[in-house]
Amino acid sequence: MSQHPALDPEGYLVDLADWNENTAEWLAAQENISLTPAHWEILHLLRDFYREFGLSPATRPLIKTIGQRLGKDKGNSLYVMKLFPESPAKLAAKLAGLPKPTNCL
Repeated sequence: MSQHPALDPEGYLVDLADWNENTAEWLAAQENISLTPAHWEILHLLRDFYREFGLSPATRPLIKTIGQRLGKDKGNSLYVMKLFPESPAKLAAKLAGLPKPTNCL
């Protein structure tokens, strides 16, 4: 039986260093999501964004960054909502092993 990393009460990793692709798969399974290449593209982009800016973006900056880095066809709310339903910035940050975006409830 594998040991899963510690999570805070909202399901975010307590220690960001615990993240790896297996952890992402496990976190996604908790949300009933099966990660596809499209999900991974966003998760890796988010991790790059966090390394660069030291924060998890809220939905608007996330979508803007996706558009700038992955193209306009992916940089829109419909595309992101299909991958990460309900609250894309919060869910994507959680699966990417990052802190909850500060301005997301």
